[in-house]
Amino acid sequence: MPKPLNLIVACAANRVIGRAGRLPFEIPEDKAWFHAQTAGTVVVLGRICYQTWPKVQADGRQPVVLTSDRALATPSVKVAGSVPEALALAQALPGDIMICGGQRIYEETLPLADRLLLTLVHADVPGDTWFPEWRHLDWRESWRKESADANYRYTFSVLERVR
Repeated sequence: MPKPLNLIVACAANRVIGRAGRLPFEIPEDKAWFHAQTAGTVVVLGRICYQTWPKVQADGRQPVVLTSDRALATPSVKVAGSVPEALALAQALPGDIMICGGQRIYEETLPLADRLLLTLVHADVPGDTWFPEWRHLDWRESWRKESADANYRYTFSVLERVR
């Protein structure tokens, strides 16, 4: 029995998740949530996400990086050339699987996802990277928390796929 696939993302109301290789917003509470939810998990992510996350291996995370650059592989960092290869590597490692982006990886894994950990930022922001449309899929919200900081209102949600 394969382990469930969890996607974790912070996206704006217009589905923007990135701008110039970085997050399009700075929300400390979301960063803390993201780090807490991914601690001790297998994190599947693209090369840009991997290279811009300096503490990816902290807190027991095991990275599986999607890239054609096999030189990134180390004993503690697995490298895959495709989403199916990355998911097979992730399934073989101990721990829950968290898909952490970017856009292409989310596009390929959203149809397979069992759970979506979503931080929805209630603002339209400029960007060049988007999360795929998820609202047309059949989800059941199992947890929700409304929050805000000086710049944004946002909602943390855990959505479970209804199959």
